[in-house]
Amino acid sequence: MGFVFAAVFLWQARPGLRSMMASLLLVAPGLWLRGYASGYVKKNAELATTGPYAHTRNPLYLGSMLIAFGFAAAAASWVILIALAALFAVIYIPTIQSEEAYLRAHFAGFDAYARRVPRLLPRVTAAPDAGAEAEELDAGGFSRELYRKHREYNALVGAVAIYTALALKFAFLQR
Repeated sequence: MGFVFAAVFLWQARPGLRSMMASLLLVAPGLWLRGYASGYVKKNAELATTGPYAHTRNPLYLGSMLIAFGFAAAAASWVILIALAALFAVIYIPTIQSEEAYLRAHFAGFDAYARRVPRLLPRVTAAPDAGAEAEELDAGGFSRELYRKHREYNALVGAVAIYTALALKFAFLQR
């Protein structure tokens, strides 16, 4: 599905220098957030509640949305923007609900954590500690090893590839 959307994206894109530069206001923080969050998450082993997970329960998805909507801005296409919004709703809403059910079933502290930390749009300040249930929750900091293990650097490689394709399309449209 991703390859199909990429083809439609490049076909519909009408990039300009301004739109590509403005898109960095979303893409760069999105890449940073995904990279930062990947250094905290220990999938299926611990409930991450520190770092970006103290602000939003889904920093990886929030980062992905920032990146995607940044590229929609770069493409300067309403068709792409609407398609992205629909895809995110269809894909991420059930995914987040399913993951929350898993976390609730596997981590006793999840409900307390969920009461303190919003699902997607982040808190400005970090959520307070869970107190007694904090023993079951992750208290660690950023790990470069986790960042590498999750291969989050691939998001940066992908972003560079997309910007390259948009720049080539922009150059082609200028002819």
